[in-house]
Amino acid sequence: MANRKLYAGAKLRETRARLGLTQKDFAARLGISLPYLNQMENNNRPVSSTVLLALASEFGFDVTELSSGDDERLVSDMREALADPVFGDLAPPLADLRLAASNAPALARAFLELHRAYRQSHERLASLDEALGREDAGLGPSPWEEVRDFFHYCDNYIDAVDRAAERFARTATAPDDSERQAADALEANGITLKTGDIPGLRLYDAATRTLTLSARLSGPTRRFQLLHQIALLTQSKLLEATLDLARFQSPEARDIARIGMANYFAGAALLPYGRFLDAAQEARHDLELLADRFGASIEQVAHRLSTLQRPGAKGLPFFFVRVDQAGTITKRHSATRLQFARFGGACPLWNVHRAFETPGRFLRQLAETPDGVRYLSLARDVTKPGGAWGAPVRRFAVGLGCEIRHAGQMVYADDLDLTNSAAFEPIGISCRICERRNCHQRALPPLERRLSVDPDRRGVLPYEVAE
Repeated sequence: MANRKLYAGAKLRETRARLGLTQKDFAARLGISLPYLNQMENNNRPVSSTVLLALASEFGFDVTELSSGDDERLVSDMREALADPVFGDLAPPLADLRLAASNAPALARAFLELHRAYRQSHERLASLDEALGREDAGLGPSPWEEVRDFFHYCDNYIDAVDRAAERFARTATAPDDSERQAADALEANGITLKTGDIPGLRLYDAATRTLTLSARLSGPTRRFQLLHQIALLTQSKLLEATLDLARFQSPEARDIARIGMANYFAGAALLPYGRFLDAAQEARHDLELLADRFGASIEQVAHRLSTLQRPGAKGLPFFFVRVDQAGTITKRHSATRLQFARFGGACPLWNVHRAFETPGRFLRQLAETPDGVRYLSLARDVTKPGGAWGAPVRRFAVGLGCEIRHAGQMVYADDLDLTNSAAFEPIGISCRICERRNCHQRALPPLERRLSVDPDRRGVLPYEVAE
């Protein structure tokens, strides 16, 4: 596959503004002409290798940040929004969407916000009995969606919280150390730690300053819940400052984000950035080996691998997703070009859905998306037992993967023939924006294709997708 040209005008302008340089001074430092810089900043020309080298040598700039994936996320999200039937045949071509994402990202996000508001108002009108008479029936985003998008566009990496968690865990070298350290921190703050048969996982009584953890928790979950409470009690100023910067539109969104931040701290303390990155590279991203070494769960390890996006010390760019048994995406993040649908489920051809059929086993898949990019995808079921007879059991499947050019750094690729084109299964993102004509699992017609309907002929679908 041919290398893609890198258009990063918005990133160049942002870098120049952060350095406080004029276009003339910036061009001189980069060793290029002013007109050439102007053309690159306006995406009329791609960023050259000369400029990339100058950015690294002159400013110590991490050039991987120029292709951080924001453009791909915006393009994917806009394509999904434009798949809404309300737009009819008005959807602009893909090239225009790429220009909007790279040249006017703020405008692209405003469009997504407008479509979200329309979609939410449409859903409320469809269930009028629920909306009538409610004083809070405005058009703001649901708190859950607002928080989800916040983490999505932060690249699922919160630097200040991540570094604070790493400092907290700097002396812990074994799983028991992190649990002991967390218990000592609670004691230092005058909090009594107990274990008991309680509903749920964790209960903190502020009046008596008592933290009770369920006696049925597994080791990884117990450690995670301890560290979560540590974050809420000892990192409150940092969490609140980060929440202030996010400017959420509702108190509920801020409350949900606070929990998300505490979860982020817990995961980062359980799997400290530098030590975990080194171990992941040494183990060639063997999830079971890493889970055993750090006393974490498979899901915790897979999720953490997708957050290793620290500037200047990035890990392998992974996508991570968790789906429930109905196929609904409950967690999602991608540092790759593959972006997940904002609403609904994932492509049914993807191996993450088959993980429920093979409990306790890793499934591997060589997959290719309609844009020609190839991936190594890993999937496994995750069962969360209730811990008692009659208690509900929650079942999910998690998916983790990377572009095929990085697959050699994963132990799971060792016996796969990555050069055999026939080994790659076709997958998509959402039927509305998938251009494949002959998919036997298609649920909806594609947005950008005309349909041919022959009443005297019936194939897998009641229509054919025209060329």
